[in-house]
Amino acid sequence: MTAEAPVKKGIISALSGAAFLMATSAVGPGFLTQTTVFTGRLLASFGFAILVSIIIDIFAQLNIWRVITVAGKPGQDLANDTIPGSGYLLAVLVAFGGLVFNIGNIAGTGLGFNAATGLPVELGAVVSVAIAAFLFLVKDAGRAMDIFVKALGLLLIVMVTYVVLVSRPPIGEAIRGTFWPNVIDAKAIVTLVGGTVGGYITFAGAHRLIDAGITGPDNLRTVNRGAVSGIMLTGIIRIMLFLAAFGAVSMGLKIGGANPAASVFEFSAGEFGLRIFGVVMWAAAITSVVGAAFTSVSFLKTLYAKGIDHQKYLVLAFLGVSASVFLAVGQPVKLLIWAGTINGFILPIGLALMLLASRRMAANGIRHPLWLTISGWFTVLVMLGFSIAAIVNVLRGS
Repeated sequence: MTAEAPVKKGIISALSGAAFLMATSAVGPGFLTQTTVFTGRLLASFGFAILVSIIIDIFAQLNIWRVITVAGKPGQDLANDTIPGSGYLLAVLVAFGGLVFNIGNIAGTGLGFNAATGLPVELGAVVSVAIAAFLFLVKDAGRAMDIFVKALGLLLIVMVTYVVLVSRPPIGEAIRGTFWPNVIDAKAIVTLVGGTVGGYITFAGAHRLIDAGITGPDNLRTVNRGAVSGIMLTGIIRIMLFLAAFGAVSMGLKIGGANPAASVFEFSAGEFGLRIFGVVMWAAAITSVVGAAFTSVSFLKTLYAKGIDHQKYLVLAFLGVSASVFLAVGQPVKLLIWAGTINGFILPIGLALMLLASRRMAANGIRHPLWLTISGWFTVLVMLGFSIAAIVNVLRGS
């Protein structure tokens, strides 16, 4: 074995870890519910919304991952270099949005734990936060996090695949709806994009690569592969959930109630299906907890001069505050609505700042592809328009 082999193996491990971190950060409790509800509403045509959202997600992630890793700086520092002070605003938005959504993610771990074992929701949340905290306290926290999110990501895919096989969805109809939809729902597409690459998720994988030292123009091909892999992993999970829900609907399930995703699993596979849902919910939620904590703290380091030296303590504080709010308040619905609105703005703001930063890099001889620049600005305009509409709806109370 050559000396380069361990290095190459380390790069591949970090790259797959970044892809899974991004993907599992996106697949949280909201992701499960969102996919199920839209399937019940749009039926086979929801496949088209998934297809378009995957394409837009790839545009967004390729732009952000490439710019950040080529510069070798986290998003907030690049933003400050481009427009002084904008990085601090971005850091506050990402950290606040990540904190509030993490409260929902921790609630999801408790609900999943309860569905899988029957034990109290609060106990499941406390145990899950303790597991997440332990990951960040081990000696090689980065490698531990990579292994954890990859293992649970694969488990999640296997479990959902089983439910797809049991529910027996009409595949031909799903394929036809994906490429020739009866309904095109723009709101569904934008919701999927925001849920997949919105908020802290936008930067999760790229910041993990910086942590692993995978930076500079020489690693661009590797970075491209990681960005696309992360989106495709998320897309695969979304498609499998869509097929599972579509199969259940085709067999007569009326999707609704307090927990639409759980109803799909229980309808398709009975009591065992409900237990599987608990495992899926817990895996989706706890990996999102880990992703939110890691990425939010990677932004908080900029606001705190000694943040790099105290990163583990910042993560523990972040987890502790999230858990305390959940245990004291329960599921903070109003906060989650506002966090969703804020996270909707983070993608266009963060992506616009990264696109502006790419112009500065071009002055130093590092060219950003024109097709990525055009697709990036298109994504900024689309997401900004729908985010403004979302703010108006929240203010109106609709």
